Amino acid sequence: MVEGWTWDESLFAGAAAYYRRGRLPYAPGLAAALAEELGLDGRGRLLDVGCGPGTLAVLLGGSFAEVVGVDPDAGMIAEAQRAAEAAGPAGRVRWVRARAEQLPSDLGEFDAVTFGHSFHWMDQERVAVAVRELLRPGGAFVHVADWKAERRSVAGLPHPVPPQPAVDGLVRRYLGPLRRAGQGVLPHGTPGGEAEVLARAGYAGPSRLVVPGGQVLELDAGDLVARTFSTSSSAPHLFGPHLPAFEADLRALLQAASPSGLFAERLPGTEVRIWRTAGPR
Repeated sequence: MVEGWTWDESLFAGAAAYYRRGRLPYAPGLAAALAEELGLDGRGRLLDVGCGPGTLAVLLGGSFAEVVGVDPDAGMIAEAQRAAEAAGPAGRVRWVRARAEQLPSDLGEFDAVTFGHSFHWMDQERVAVAVRELLRPGGAFVHVADWKAERRSVAGLPHPVPPQPAVDGLVRRYLGPLRRAGQGVLPHGTPGGEAEVLARAGYAGPSRLVVPGGQVLELDAGDLVARTFSTSSSAPHLFGPHLPAFEADLRALLQAASPSGLFAERLPGTEVRIWRTAGPR
């Protein structure tokens, strides 16, 4: 768990409606690459913990007979249900509103458990042990995130890149210098070190898989407003009565950065780290 910070239900309050539009997608080919790496044949079960609006669960749904997505935010679960219905695999996906630290005991066994940009919010020691009990022998603990070490080229982009440093500065002007998270702050950010945590919990690994990105994404101001409101550090509720003023200032900043209202950037690659439980799959 993050030292000096306590989780509360407002962490992503109001962010779910912006998440799918605002967040960068995973690199194309992730589902196929992961299916090959894990030897998936469409007959297993997947648990996606901290599933948010179902981005990863829906993407991987075709590789499993059944998918269970778990998230504590009611808005995220509602968005996940809509996404599954739109994508087609809704009949194979079940959504559960719960914290990772309070996983229901009747979920059954799984071939893989995924964490997409979510494990850092959890009591990692506790969740690692709990998830290990849900995995079949040889099952996979799968950590999915943007490839942080990658340098994305800006050469040849058709529009200006999103002015993220200026947006971050505007957020600080409204919310203060410390990163906000729910009702608390994160002066030192969220923890890493999952490799050590998982080793102590009895997992072997990790193996590493990088799915390349690099595709040019064209965005408009509405996409970048959604990106801002999709994060815990600038979720809509944090601005209180100043929300309309903040959005107006944000749109003015974006207009100044690109009078056409268009932006461009390259899609990051997706990095996957996989740990295994003991025994054959």
